[in-house]
Amino acid sequence: MNMRIGGLASGMDIDSLVKDLMNAERMPLNKLNQQKTFLEWQRDDYRKLNTDLFNFSNSIFDGVLRQSTYTKKNITTTNSAIANIKSVSSTSDFNGEITVTKLAKTASINSVGAVAAGTTLGADENFTIQAIKKDGTLGEAITIEGKAGDSISTIVNKINSNKDVGVTAFFDEVTGRLSLTAKNSGNIGASGENNTTADAEIVITGTEFRGMFRLNGYNTTTNGTVGENAEFTYNGLSTSRSTNTFTINGVEFNLKGVGTTSFSSTTDVDSIFDSVKKFVDDYNKLIEDANSKINERRNRNFQPLTDEEREALSEKEAERWDEQARKGTMYGDSVIRSGLTQMRADLYSPIKNGGSPFAQLAELGITTSPNFRDGGKLIIDETKLREAISADPDKVYQTFAKDGTTFDEKGIARRLRETVQGTIKTIEQKAGRSTSTNSTFTIGRTLTGLDSQIQRFEDRLLQIEDRYWRQFGEMEKAIQRANSQSAYLMQQFMM
Repeated sequence: MNMRIGGLASGMDIDSLVKDLMNAERMPLNKLNQQKTFLEWQRDDYRKLNTDLFNFSNSIFDGVLRQSTYTKKNITTTNSAIANIKSVSSTSDFNGEITVTKLAKTASINSVGAVAAGTTLGADENFTIQAIKKDGTLGEAITIEGKAGDSISTIVNKINSNKDVGVTAFFDEVTGRLSLTAKNSGNIGASGENNTTADAEIVITGTEFRGMFRLNGYNTTTNGTVGENAEFTYNGLSTSRSTNTFTINGVEFNLKGVGTTSFSSTTDVDSIFDSVKKFVDDYNKLIEDANSKINERRNRNFQPLTDEEREALSEKEAERWDEQARKGTMYGDSVIRSGLTQMRADLYSPIKNGGSPFAQLAELGITTSPNFRDGGKLIIDETKLREAISADPDKVYQTFAKDGTTFDEKGIARRLRETVQGTIKTIEQKAGRSTSTNSTFTIGRTLTGLDSQIQRFEDRLLQIEDRYWRQFGEMEKAIQRANSQSAYLMQQFMM
């Protein structure tokens, strides 16, 4: 930066004069920077709306479009100490009785005697472990690499840190014994007894490994406790499972004790109602925010602050100014207005009744607010909606999620999601994403053009400022010459 000192001859504050002149010259540049700031706000506000649209689309997908939303059941049991029961995929109500005679248990292999605390593996050895899988069959042999000198804790850690090994190793320092316990319960032997090696739930190999931990046998048939299957009678049918948690006809049972319990189910009206209400609340919030943006006029009394103006204000004052200056970034936007119009059509156009949905939302008790200031928000008749859910939850599901090849055949939520996704794409063409380059969207290309204009103008201002300083410099020189001449003449007169 050049250091310039002026006014020595004239006595004028040249620096202030140049600064004032440049402030006037800089006014068009300030307007360009204000345009740029407003465009950046506009871009960011469009992206914020797109985020809201994206979240609404996901909310639809995870809520009213999922059939599982409408299959939730309330389960009543006569004895919860016998089993926890819940519906996971049953689409209709159910009831029955289960009598548990035996719970599933895990198999284990244990040391036959105490192992000294300082015992180590005698030689390098790759030993293997096989264990029962969730489906009740024996899994593949998993190899553990043992090294001579490996301590008890090292071997235990190697077993437990291998996620593919189907056992958990535990060494009890008090008794000096190792226990290998299967992660999955159940009995592999068809008769419920382990009579052969092939029937074992845990199988180990490795002479050094077995010797180190005093595992005299190599499977649960010779050196441990066999696993057991859960045995029960379900609605009169005697059967078994390798685990205490299993599913029958979309109903999950988690057995807890021996005995009998009856059970029955009813539609979980509250849960389904909450899902539909969330959809309505999310929709209302989205259109409220979108309507407020397209109806918000720009306040031209508040332009984006220049750097000098911002420095002159406190942080709070600048925030309040920005709040006013930022208004109107999406005023009257045709893309958003078109999207909102189509969303209303998605909601209120009748659905063809193939698949037995309700023809319109009003039949579910969901209608438009009569207050025009609400901008098309939905309101719920809770009693009517609960009655519809209780009477036929699948019909409610079809109303929202029915698929089809034409607009009239599709459910309301499916139509809405397609409209939202289309609107997102159109807005992206205008405002891009956070990862987009300026050349790929409309506002970005305008910003790039403004940056070029701003750079050219800044270069021009440097030239203008340099010209002013040269002009004032010439003036100073002329004054200095005049002063010298005047002094010379005065000197001559006095002689």
